Amino acid sequence: MRRLALVLVAGLLWACGCSRPKPVAPPQGSSPDAGAWVPAVGVPGCRLYGPPRQTGAIPAELQELSGLAASARHPGIFWAHNDSDNSFRVYALEESGNIRATLSLTGATSRDIEDIAVGPCQPGAQAPPCLYLADIGDNFQRRQEVRLYRVPEPEQLADASLPVEALAFTYPDGAHNAESLIIDARTGRLAVITKTPDSLGGVYALDGLSPHETVKATPLGTLRAPQELDRLTTGADLHPSGERLLLRTYTRVWEVRRPRAQRLEELIAGQLAEVPGASQAQAEAIAFTPGGEGYLLGSEFTGQPLYRTECR
Repeated sequence: MRRLALVLVAGLLWACGCSRPKPVAPPQGSSPDAGAWVPAVGVPGCRLYGPPRQTGAIPAELQELSGLAASARHPGIFWAHNDSDNSFRVYALEESGNIRATLSLTGATSRDIEDIAVGPCQPGAQAPPCLYLADIGDNFQRRQEVRLYRVPEPEQLADASLPVEALAFTYPDGAHNAESLIIDARTGRLAVITKTPDSLGGVYALDGLSPHETVKATPLGTLRAPQELDRLTTGADLHPSGERLLLRTYTRVWEVRRPRAQRLEELIAGQLAEVPGASQAQAEAIAFTPGGEGYLLGSEFTGQPLYRTECR
């Protein structure tokens, strides 16, 4: 009986081990410390990323840092914000952690801002840049509508009080929790990516946003990690070319790639590869650097490191 019991236990352990998702193995000759296991081919930006390096630390003002986006007007600046239960403010942040300016936003009351994007204020690449803050957090999936807040990116880096426009939308299939906002710099098209334990998230386009009406988001598809090995996307950013998309989860960073993608519908059907990440508590923020030759990683909690990843 004892021998039979040992055989049964060994069999159960073997079965459990076989059913677990296996990590994607790097190809021979790659550098495991870099984590860039699959070279990017045919798309603008880095072919391979190097390992993240610390550039600074999160300042006290951003004790719940949830979103980052590179400035379109001010080189070396990333716009950053806290999430729920904090002041309605946006900070001009250097990758060292130094804050250059604070924008106090008026005209609305925020609820749970989870991400930020910088892109054209109106459809078309020639429009001046705006900051878009995504008030889309909904942990219990009870909100009947959610909102983006739009404010022109200031031409000067200085403390200021600025009014926002509220752009409301609903989902066609019921409420969702979401923490990721992206914008196509070529067209001004916006989209959110939901945070779900079932996948890397559903992508919903936000077409026709207006301060005067509530629009319905358009589902474009679902993003899935290889072998379903990761879930719960906490942040995202779209490359200036529109041919690469970064996704942040609590444990990894992924990149979707599609050469010559003209629309989000094409991009999200592209290749998905893991790229270098950094171990951070409550990892929720990611942004391409200006020009798209690397990205910045941030997380909640004052004093946590800021990491920059560049081309190898």
